[in-house]
Amino acid sequence: MRKLLFTTALAATVFGAGYWFGTARPVHAATPRYFELREYTTYDGKYPDILKRFREHTMALFEKHGMTNIAYWNVAEGPEKDKVLYYLMAYPSREARDKSWKEFSNDPEWKAVAAKSEEGGKIVQKVVSVYLEPTDFSPLQ
Repeated sequence: MRKLLFTTALAATVFGAGYWFGTARPVHAATPRYFELREYTTYDGKYPDILKRFREHTMALFEKHGMTNIAYWNVAEGPEKDKVLYYLMAYPSREARDKSWKEFSNDPEWKAVAAKSEEGGKIVQKVVSVYLEPTDFSPLQ
């Protein structure tokens, strides 16, 4: 299931990028990037809270710390629907990824946002990260 979801997600990213740029051409960065596919499982009833936090704060804070937001997905059907958020991030390198996350985690603005959004209880139950490097033939670099 995870492999199917991952493949579908990456295909959607490539074709979605083609849609936004007016063609289904490959999307290449100046140099190959390092990607991270993240999966956040939320506590029951907390899925709207994670979406709100990302929409209103987290994405902008990621960009502030040098992270590139590529795509975000809701699960369309099944037991993970309205419970699991998937998203894809890009970085220049693994080292840049680690540096950005450290800075993000220590950012006073992020700490305030996280505390405020969790006043009614924790939102995220589990986080899974998969680190990815594009193949030499990947349309998405």
